[in-house]
Amino acid sequence: MTVAFTVNGAVQSVDAPESATLLEVLRNHLGLRGTRYGCGLEQCGCCMVLVDGETSYACTREVGTVAGRAVTTIEGLGTVEAPHPLQRAFLDEQAGQCGYCLSGILISAKALLDRTPDPSRAEVIAALDKHLCRCGAHQRIIRAVERAAATLRGSAA
Repeated sequence: MTVAFTVNGAVQSVDAPESATLLEVLRNHLGLRGTRYGCGLEQCGCCMVLVDGETSYACTREVGTVAGRAVTTIEGLGTVEAPHPLQRAFLDEQAGQCGYCLSGILISAKALLDRTPDPSRAEVIAALDKHLCRCGAHQRIIRAVERAAATLRGSAA
């Protein structure tokens, strides 16, 4: 099956089995390895991407469901030279240790800040609740999202 969709702003056309997940296609066909496989059951959030601006688990979503749609992965947020304010805030707050879960967390945080530019702490916690992080960096992650929100609004963190 051939599926055409936009990934990080670029139109892609991929030949993949009908049963292929979006995660398999992103990692194995397009070489975008920032999106991680965690549990395969929508329980950890490591595979989170944006589909038309909404969070979606790539581990269970069949690739055919994104035909004609826009997908954003962690690679689409920023670059080493010009990191997204979320990425900068995570670095500044030292909000990651092993980093395995962070691509999914950053994607969910972006979705939150896109729809709620000035989230309360409770809103940040709720938006990230579906993510598992075993490193114990939760407080720093929350602070990083709050810092990025302030940066994006143009106020002091």
